[in-house]
Amino acid sequence: MSVTPESSIHVNPRRKAYRKVQAALVAQDLNFRQFALQNGYTPDTVTRVVARYAGGTDLPRGRMSFRILLEISRLIGWEIVPGIKKQAKEDAA
Repeated sequence: MSVTPESSIHVNPRRKAYRKVQAALVAQDLNFRQFALQNGYTPDTVTRVVARYAGGTDLPRGRMSFRILLEISRLIGWEIVPGIKKQAKEDAA
């Protein structure tokens, strides 16, 4: 039985991005559930939104999904979906 080198193991990029967001929240002493409850969302909604959009390039169409991703992006200091902060500024203007 041979051992497969880690470099040849395929990791789903969305799953990797989801875990990166999760790790950034843990660095802030939070998890998805705590973030959700502190900000008035259901934990399941936050988890599903991050799983769906993290690692992608499409901005969410729904207001709640957009707000969740924007709030987490501001909290962790980087954009979960590229361009979300720019779009928020344009929408505010």
